[in-house]
Order: sequence, then C-alpha cells, then structure tokens
Amino acid sequence: MSGITYDDVKRAVDRVTGHVRPVSLAPVDPGTGTWLALEHLQYTGSFKARGAQNFLRAHRASGTLPDAGATIASGGNAGLACAWAARQQGVRATVFLPETAPPVKVGRLRSYGADVRLVGATYGEALAACEEFGATTGALASHAYDHPLIAAGAGTLMEEIHSRLPELDTVVVSVGGGGLFTGVATAALHHGVRVVAVEPENCRALNAALEAGHVVDVPVDSVAADSLGASRASAMALDTAGREGVRSVLVTDTAITAAREALWEDHRITVEHAASTALAALTSGQEDGSYGYRPEPGERVCVVLCGANTDLHSLASASAAVSPAP
Repeated sequence: MSGITYDDVKRAVDRVTGHVRPVSLAPVDPGTGTWLALEHLQYTGSFKARGAQNFLRAHRASGTLPDAGATIASGGNAGLACAWAARQQGVRATVFLPETAPPVKVGRLRSYGADVRLVGATYGEALAACEEFGATTGALASHAYDHPLIAAGAGTLMEEIHSRLPELDTVVVSVGGGGLFTGVATAALHHGVRVVAVEPENCRALNAALEAGHVVDVPVDSVAADSLGASRASAMALDTAGREGVRSVLVTDTAITAAREALWEDHRITVEHAASTALAALTSGQEDGSYGYRPEPGERVCVVLCGANTDLHSLASASAAVSPAP
C-alpha cells in the first residue's frame, strides 16, 4: 500500500472538524522555540480518535458503512477510539480482546457502548475471531494504524499545528506501526516542515525497514511497547519515511522514562511512554547519527505528545523515588 496524499488529509479535516478536540499547544519554556502539542488531551486520551472518526465518517458518506457496524481487535488506544467514534455516530462497535485482558480495559470499552467479546488467551486469537466476525456479519474491519483513512485522520493534527505555528521548522513524532507518523509527515512535508520519527531502540520497526529497504519483522521489547510495540511498520509509513525531509532516530528506554518523569515534574503533564518517546529525542543527550535529535540554534520545533492512557501508579512511584525528602 502506497502512502497517502495531502488531499487525503484535507478531506479528513473536512470530516473530523467539530468532532474532535482541537489540539492545544504550549511552549516547553517561555521564550524558547520548542513547543508541545498536547494531543494527549484528545477524546479517549490519544490521537487515535481522529483516525477513528475519519474512518467511520468516510464510510458513512460513501454508503459503505454496514448495519453490522465496525469491529476491531484492540484493548488499547485504537479500540477505545473505535468504540468512542462509533458511539458518537450511533454505530455498533464490536471489540475483540483475549480473555486475559485487564478488567479496567474491558470496563472502559463497555462504557463507550462497545460489545466486547473475550476470545482466547492471546491477541492473535482475538484478532482471528474479529476477522471471522467481520467475514460472517459484514461488519467493517478497522485497524489500529495500517489504513489510509486512519493515517489521514491522524494527519489532521498536523494541519492544526501548522495553522497555529506557520513558521514551524520541525515536528517530532513517535512511531509504532506508523499511522500517526504517516499522517503527520504527509501534512508536514506539504508545508515544508521537516519530520523526526522517533522509536525506542528495541521497538524499531520503521527504522529497521528503512535500513532493509522493505518492511521487516522486528522484536518488541520496550517500556513503550504497549503503544509502540508493532512488530512491523506499515508499507505506508515506509513509503512516507523515504521522502526527503524525514529523519528516523532511536532513543533508549532510560531516556523515554526520564522524559516522561520530566514532563510531570517540570510541567505537571501526565503522558504514556509512547508520548514521552518523542520528547526523549530532544532530551536524551545521546547523538551518534541514529540516537536522539539536537535542533540547530533558532530551530522552531514542535513535539507531539500523542497519548495519556497510562498507569499513574508507575509515574507516582518513579516521582517518589527521585523527590527530595521534606
């Protein structure tokens, strides 16, 4: 599947405007040229609400939204976004999870009105059941990242950032399977904005694909694997990453965790590790051509904080460990 176009993003803007929460921007420090895009404040706690809205609204407009509604196998941000968008549009959502899924995830999905089906012991089994359900009922199969409508919906975030920061030089975004990256990069490159794609060093699906020249399977082992743990990047992401103006970098888990803690300690911003992965590129202090990214003096940079669906206890424990005694 080839990459999406800027026209795809513009059509997504028309569909989702008024149905998603406009992104807020905040300077890292007063007077600096570095900004944070606070997309973790989006409905359902992540950028995926944009793609889910675009996906369902596009199918409704084209008359291809079946009575059986939509289905997805995901207990994470994509499943939450699909269930939420479906409820917003009065569409049935059937979400498949393994029987081992945490009750809190099941409960949150059901709070959005989703029909949650618990099948098997692994996500692979839940996915197989989801695919069978779609084939037998005609339900529309959604995907966490590997679909042009999902990626184009994510790209609406960059359109909002550019409208607020028209002189922006660089946008920094974390990468899992590549849906957010594909959408943001497509819009950014259209506006002449460079893109830094950031991955954990042990969840480097896009980085490895660029090295190999084709999509490859990679091992997944990172503190951010719950959101960035795709074993392979989408072909769309690889196609987009090969364009001039895109740079792929890696960061360590230590840098990811430190950036997440710094966001809390310095700004009282709570995000998941996937979001702090992007910021870690600027704060890790590790630069050897593949690790980290150091902006040039005067470079205007925006870091996307993509989600906030995190375990607050882990953040509280980490903060307590480094806090000075009273």
